[in-house]
Amino acid sequence: MEAPTLVSHERSVLIVDSSSESREVLATALERRGCRILTASRPDQGLELAQRHQPDVIVLDLEVSNQSPEELCSPFARPSDLPSPRLVVLGSVRNSADVSAAGEIVAKPYHYAPLIRKIEELLEAATSGQASPA
Repeated sequence: MEAPTLVSHERSVLIVDSSSESREVLATALERRGCRILTASRPDQGLELAQRHQPDVIVLDLEVSNQSPEELCSPFARPSDLPSPRLVVLGSVRNSADVSAAGEIVAKPYHYAPLIRKIEELLEAATSGQASPA
């Protein structure tokens, strides 16, 4: 008799970035690592996807909107009643405790390899049920 197969949680990442090139590079790299990828070029699209699919990690580029970083990040930090997804904010944020508390900040210009490693760390924490790494 065969042992039952365990169903593993498929790790998911939402990328909200107005740059199609950035979305494509990140999506390709993360898909190769076994992640399910959702992408959006506008914050409203991203928020709808976040609410519908509840991704483990959300990558949010601040240049996707003219809103303040706090206004843009706030709805993504808690898109549902479920535990907060891990948020990776791309861009420059000055002295914003709200944005820092919402997630990891990766300053621009950034290199893809360290960004992907950061996303993988957050995915690992999300799928193992741990708090976000410091």
